[in-house]
Amino acid sequence: MLIRRLLPIILLPIVVAGCVHRIEVNPTPSGQATKMIPRSLQVVVDAPLLEGADHRPGIPLFTWPHKNLEEAVTRYARHRGTFSAVSTDHAELRLHLITKLALSSRQGRYHYQIRLQAAMREQEQPDKTYLAESTAAGSLARWVTASDRDPIESALQSALDNLLDQIESDSSSHIDSNTEVPAPEPSR
Repeated sequence: MLIRRLLPIILLPIVVAGCVHRIEVNPTPSGQATKMIPRSLQVVVDAPLLEGADHRPGIPLFTWPHKNLEEAVTRYARHRGTFSAVSTDHAELRLHLITKLALSSRQGRYHYQIRLQAAMREQEQPDKTYLAESTAAGSLARWVTASDRDPIESALQSALDNLLDQIESDSSSHIDSNTEVPAPEPSR
């Protein structure tokens, strides 16, 4: 009788832990930089803000580790090639990024919206702010981790493409007037 009473208490943490999707993304730029900014960039990424439809019956929860988001954004910026160097260490320019992921369910499908709020700063200069958003449609059900990860990665890639396009369009405000700007390498 005691085992029957304790069994749900023992099994509950195992079942709940098995229902959490750990999201790890690796977005890649859809293209190379259109304009180069010959300055080093420090990427500062806050932990992602998550909101949405996690609590419907039978729907697993997910976590998105801050470290993965920070590494993904830094890697993306390096591969895009907009800046001469990109790291999480001190640099000439500082990009502070706030990421919000909103999960919703419409017409039977899950939708993942990424909103990036960015502030670019050079030492004592005021912040230059940017906003980029993207939404990706997901699956009808969230049974496996990929059903969350793939649309999140797609929405993040699109939002980062948009963000870097804005920064590149605004490159003159991030380039010292005495700095020679190299032309971007042609696509192959």
